[in-house]
Amino acid sequence: MSETTQSMQNVGPTSGAKFRQRTLPILIFIAIILAIPMTDPSRTVYTLVHQMAINIVFALAYNMLLGKGGMLSFGHAVYFGLGGYYCLHVMNWIAEGAGIWANFPVFFLPVLGFLAGGLSAAVIGSFSTRRAGTTFAMISLGVAELIASGAFMFDSLFGGEQGISGDRMNGPQVFGLSMGPMSDIYWFMAFWTVISIIAMYAFTRTPLGRLSEATRDNPQRVQFIGYNPTRVRWLVFTASGAFAGLAGGMSAVNYEIFTPEALSLIPSGFVLIMAYVGGITYFVGPIMGAILLTYMSSMMSDFTEAWLLYLGLMFVIIVMYAPRGIAGIVFGVWDGLTGPDKGTYIGRLLVQIAGMVLMLIGLIVLVEMSIRWSNGYGEVFEPFGLHLGTTNVLTWILIIVPIGAGAALLRRVNREKEEAVA
Repeated sequence: MSETTQSMQNVGPTSGAKFRQRTLPILIFIAIILAIPMTDPSRTVYTLVHQMAINIVFALAYNMLLGKGGMLSFGHAVYFGLGGYYCLHVMNWIAEGAGIWANFPVFFLPVLGFLAGGLSAAVIGSFSTRRAGTTFAMISLGVAELIASGAFMFDSLFGGEQGISGDRMNGPQVFGLSMGPMSDIYWFMAFWTVISIIAMYAFTRTPLGRLSEATRDNPQRVQFIGYNPTRVRWLVFTASGAFAGLAGGMSAVNYEIFTPEALSLIPSGFVLIMAYVGGITYFVGPIMGAILLTYMSSMMSDFTEAWLLYLGLMFVIIVMYAPRGIAGIVFGVWDGLTGPDKGTYIGRLLVQIAGMVLMLIGLIVLVEMSIRWSNGYGEVFEPFGLHLGTTNVLTWILIIVPIGAGAALLRRVNREKEEAVA
């Protein structure tokens, strides 16, 4: 073996790094799924976990496009929505005892969502994947607007503004689940989430999964070795749409209703943020992003009406300063803590955390004070009994000093890193 070949092999991650970044997070995730029912969760916890499960599958499906295939889509909710709508139609046919559907278990509706999402993606992808980059992104945006608008026109298919509703407690039972109680739906969600994660991970290890990454990086070289980049993009697009449809089927069973909003740009943008914030270069990145953003969207609104602003700021900061997302931060910290110079790394890490916390304090005071001032109701921000209004000097001290001190600490750490590299 030549020295060049050996050096190229050393560039790739070690077997230990592969286990930490790929296998271990999935095993931890499955262990958490099995442990949650043992804590006797409330209905609120069940609702939140179910939404996380749907978003995890949807985000992973989207990352098959963005992270592995390099295709930025602004309309992936189309396949999520079409899969969900089809499952609700089947759910109603099951309730009516219509033909072959009378004995079809509701538990397996995500399979039909998978087929519906995959078929629609195959049709749309047959022309949209002929282009890459910005052109592909614009086509996906146009298709999303087209189908979302059509959902309000074809009432028999989409139910108009009110959408289509159904009843999941029909048809034969599977695994003894009546599909009524929240605990039954939990195991339904757990089953399909784990199956989807395993299937999508297996897809990334197939030759097609490898080719999608090669097409993302260098389509000319893929064509040179005898493969058609357009066909590779189309196949990956179809698979991604199929898993998005599966997530739509899970959502149909969970909520028992689908409206045209599920086809709109809002869920398409949200899944993009989930995947990117989590980290599109890691398989587990979208899982982390889906969990975090689902929690933020469900819980932060109870504490502040500016939660969407915080979400947007977090997305901008991730894009600018941590392009590898939350997963990149987590694995980077782990590598630093287990590295040879961990003493210096821990010191810098603590300074960075202190700087970020200080800047966060100043930012929160600024945003919450501004929100209350802009509402015009005379309200002020009162954390820990402090009266922080626009005319209070303490308010501006708590904004300027923490932000300035935090920025100084972060600049100091960056300067030390630059000096160490030099």
